Amino acid sequence: MNELLTEAIEAHGGSARWRRLTRTRATLVSGGQLFAMKGLPQDPAPREMTVLLHEEHASVRPFGAPGQKSDFTPGRVSIDRIDGRVVAEREDPRSSFSGHTMETPWDPLDRAYFNGYALWTYLTTPFLLAMPGFAVTEIEPWREGGELWRGLRATFPPEIASHSTHQDFYFGPDRLLRRHDYHVDVAGGFAAAQYVHDYVVADGIVLPTKRRAYRRDADGRPILDQVMVSIDLSDIHFS
Repeated sequence: MNELLTEAIEAHGGSARWRRLTRTRATLVSGGQLFAMKGLPQDPAPREMTVLLHEEHASVRPFGAPGQKSDFTPGRVSIDRIDGRVVAEREDPRSSFSGHTMETPWDPLDRAYFNGYALWTYLTTPFLLAMPGFAVTEIEPWREGGELWRGLRATFPPEIASHSTHQDFYFGPDRLLRRHDYHVDVAGGFAAAQYVHDYVVADGIVLPTKRRAYRRDADGRPILDQVMVSIDLSDIHFS
């Protein structure tokens, strides 16, 4: 395994601990300009996010209405009632984004797909980078303030749904994640720089509770007045 990735995994709780866990639940509050642009502005109500750790499967409740939840995998997304009845579903959900620009409206299933893959990616970073099929190489570091952040470029395998095939992860001197760069392919491919902070330890796993994704300019700098997505996590439990 790549040396920097090994150090990052240990800093975030270690591979031995991660292998013993199977899922996480967290309270999620999200917002940002992207959802309003897509015609689905996000309210500030807290929701429960559930993610499986070793397969790409995620759910958030309530979703769309009380008594409903989303159910996401790369090959299918649905909105279900808590009693199991399906409200709406879509097979091969990635194909529905073909030809989308940043301004193309989303429907609720599009939003459920985006939410599912994004939160699965975030709640399994950096451990997912050691999963079969990922290719990881070290890239030029990023200097931010007085720190030099070492970087990894990850190539995601086709069976994993995420923002884009190639994504960059930058780690501080303590090897905790500081920044995550990607292109949002399901929204016209715009470049994003996501900053993470306010770390906590939850059941032995170290992870950030605040994420802010900004549009990224041609020099790689965040455009600070364009917060595309904000995520606040609390009450996080791994099991």
